[in-house]
Amino acid sequence: MVAQKCHEKYAQEICDEIYRSSLERKTGIAKRTPEYLCEKISAGKAVIALTDEGEFAGFSYIESWGGKSFVANSGLIVAHKFRGMGVAKMIKKETFILSRRLFPDAKIFSITTGAAVMKMNYEFGFRPVPYTELTDDPEFWKGCQGCRHFDILESHDYKMCICTGLLYDPREHLEIHHPDEA
Repeated sequence: MVAQKCHEKYAQEICDEIYRSSLERKTGIAKRTPEYLCEKISAGKAVIALTDEGEFAGFSYIESWGGKSFVANSGLIVAHKFRGMGVAKMIKKETFILSRRLFPDAKIFSITTGAAVMKMNYEFGFRPVPYTELTDDPEFWKGCQGCRHFDILESHDYKMCICTGLLYDPREHLEIHHPDEA
């Protein structure tokens, strides 16, 4: 579901899960603060998955860049005990739909090192692209400063890093791609 103000109580748990995941995968995941996630939640730019009992299962958020011509799908995380159950795909679908609803003409992008996220993105109509096709908004790239691989990105003038850039351009699709059709 689209996260609401009442879900801000999960922000620290989400941050902790993102941090644990980055350590386990030994990959670069940009650190986020609970306050940052609360901003996304209160702005209606986040998706959260909860059990019927209210237990946190997963999360993702969106952010617009470059004068709203680009939207990043970011922070996709699934709590350990819910992995392998399709939760990530459900969150990705809702995040994609939210992005298209709030920013119908924007290019949607994601950067990731995760094979599962890449596969989901392909299923939703994303394609791999060089970083030069992503937003050139310097504020976006500042968000990578918390990643353990930021020095690689910086040393390559923000044109390449460990992550793969994936892009969904609505102009490349004759009709709006709906994830249920994937």
